[in-house]
Amino acid sequence: MSQSIDATGQAADPGEPDGATGLSRRRLFRGTGAVGLGTAGVALLPGLVRPAEAAAVTAAAATTPAAGAASTAQPPSFDPIRPPSVPLAVRSPYLSTWMPADNLAGTWPSFWTGRTTAMTGMAWIDGVEFLFLGAPNVPGRPLPRGMVQRSLTLTATASQYVLAAAGVELTLTFLSPIEPGDLRRQSIPMSYVRASVRSTDGASHDVRLYLDISGEWAYGDSGASIGWSQQQVAGSGGPSLTSLSFAPSSPQVLAENGDMAAWGTVVWSAANQTGLTWQIGSDVTVRAAFLANGVLGDTADSNQPRPISDNWPVFAFCFDLGTAHDSTRSAVLSLGHVRQPAVSYLGTQLPPLWLSYWPTWQQMAAFFHADADTAQNRCASLDDKVQRDATSAGGYRYAALCALALRQAYGGTELVSRNGQPWAFLKEISSDGNVSTVDVTYPAMPAFLYLDPGYLGLLLAPLLDYAENGGWPEQFAQHDLGAHYPNAIGGIVNGQDVQEDMPVEESANMLIMSAAYLARVDVPTARAFATQHYTILKKWADYLVANALDPGYQNQTDDFTGFIAHSVNLALKGIIGIGAMSQVATAAGNSADASSYRGTAAGYIAQWVQKAQDTSSQHLKLAYDQPGTWSLKYNGYPDALLGLGLVPKSVAVEEADWYMTQTNQYGVPLDPRHSYTKGDWEMWTAAWLRDQPASGFLISAVYDFANGSPSRVPFSDLYDTVSSNQVGFQARPVVGGIFALLSLGP
Repeated sequence: MSQSIDATGQAADPGEPDGATGLSRRRLFRGTGAVGLGTAGVALLPGLVRPAEAAAVTAAAATTPAAGAASTAQPPSFDPIRPPSVPLAVRSPYLSTWMPADNLAGTWPSFWTGRTTAMTGMAWIDGVEFLFLGAPNVPGRPLPRGMVQRSLTLTATASQYVLAAAGVELTLTFLSPIEPGDLRRQSIPMSYVRASVRSTDGASHDVRLYLDISGEWAYGDSGASIGWSQQQVAGSGGPSLTSLSFAPSSPQVLAENGDMAAWGTVVWSAANQTGLTWQIGSDVTVRAAFLANGVLGDTADSNQPRPISDNWPVFAFCFDLGTAHDSTRSAVLSLGHVRQPAVSYLGTQLPPLWLSYWPTWQQMAAFFHADADTAQNRCASLDDKVQRDATSAGGYRYAALCALALRQAYGGTELVSRNGQPWAFLKEISSDGNVSTVDVTYPAMPAFLYLDPGYLGLLLAPLLDYAENGGWPEQFAQHDLGAHYPNAIGGIVNGQDVQEDMPVEESANMLIMSAAYLARVDVPTARAFATQHYTILKKWADYLVANALDPGYQNQTDDFTGFIAHSVNLALKGIIGIGAMSQVATAAGNSADASSYRGTAAGYIAQWVQKAQDTSSQHLKLAYDQPGTWSLKYNGYPDALLGLGLVPKSVAVEEADWYMTQTNQYGVPLDPRHSYTKGDWEMWTAAWLRDQPASGFLISAVYDFANGSPSRVPFSDLYDTVSSNQVGFQARPVVGGIFALLSLGP
């Protein structure tokens, strides 16, 4: 994890070529408002009259009043939360686009870094043009009207907007499927966009919809050149597709630019239907064609390859949906980012797992579209499960946080094939960018334990393989698999360990994750795993036996706070790691070791309680040698998760009571040195203390932060408990820790 917490995460000039000077069109767009009309023009957009604001959370979407009714001036409703940034297409570390605003119209979507990944949506209703997505400028064709956004409904897999204008309601759904237990579908790096329209005033309306994406989706530098193509893709038990694809003309395989992939192809497809037209060309040319004619030319600009910023090529579809009256008219699109290879591991390039099922992305895209309706149904069932289970576990606000977190947790990972076997890798997004960081996988773990323990096993596989076969020389577990995604080069350079070592931290993390996995798979699978990896897990457990009770001056997961000696929370983690080894030994059939490690953990915890107790007898200390200090003991959660029962109930009650004396508006700080906290650790603490009032407070505090933070970035896990401002980090998979309560079961 990064030691810097100063970054805002916002790109200084999103959408600009590196080193650009002068007034580019993209700067002009930002300077002249949502549609390039200036102050007067923006005032004509009903949905953009006021700055973005959070409406009161409502349990149901607002009803649609008649066109022109005074209530159209009301701000949109948000159910069950107003996201700090709305997930649109979030399926992998490189397909990760968000809306950093309340309203779809007037703001460009962006990659998780803040770099613009432009998407434009316009509607033609009875010959009148309306804007519903993005911030386009079309010289000579002003857009004086905007569809009024009624609501945003967020679920675990979808972001659904409802907009209205001129007697027509548009429902625009961004669906990023999560397919627990289905590796084939989970491996698809694609996301759906579904648009549906209906009449709301009893009259018939002629409706056409326009959607485009820009070349910015392909590369992190708008001065880079891209090339493109259009092709017809045969259906796979469903409709045929028109696919518009584009890629860097000089790809740099297994490299990044601004955290975006420097290789690979963006795939933007629409299911063929009557009235579909398409066009590739300059943004102003293509958008003007739709506004002038309500149709596109089925043509591709021949001036390619060319820089993204050279007349800003866009890739557009127009759907003539005919007459909307009694029935709903719909269009389905998909967005994907496909790469081959996906990652490298110790110098070997590994293909994406989807290539094990389809030989080309075209065949995968055809399957994805044919699967659209059933995918929507599966996702709806998953959404219902998450909402129902989370509400039961922690209430309405907890369910809202789970809905916000799930796509982000899975979106930091991707599936690959290694020697014909599936593996999963994770990117430490927005901090160090490491490959499969152990102390990022660890806080993300609860989401996978709740939905798909097998996926956690796939994330552990490369970490264990490297320790066993990759030449890692230390007695403790490694920190990560490589300094920067997507290259898992290990942590040894010229025979030297160059990693950000966290010896007790990562050793205990690996043992706890392994034991949690073993408890949630069938007995044969558990025995095989425990037996196969017993030697390395025992090695780490023995390191903990020698070092965990009173850790020396070591780094730990909250490395932005610095190294620490005699850490109470780190010691607790190490002791629980030893207890976890007793469960690994049981799974492997080694009863003698199981008894020994269990006994050691029990003996250590008794000493830990005594050494950790503050002289005030009101709370535990931050470090053994620092009386008068305290910290969130989030590492009590794995004790509950594994059912070890090591931490005395009296300690949990004491800590819970103390935290309630240290509350700020938006949570409890990590410790008294700063006012910031980490949302994932707060939710781990809430799970540990789930029968205490502190648990409910922590859930509500994290909800209030996410629902009202002025930092419009993908769900940050590091924020200030006084101001609710982001302190650092965004879009990280660690928000899988929100699911800690659910991982404990009913």
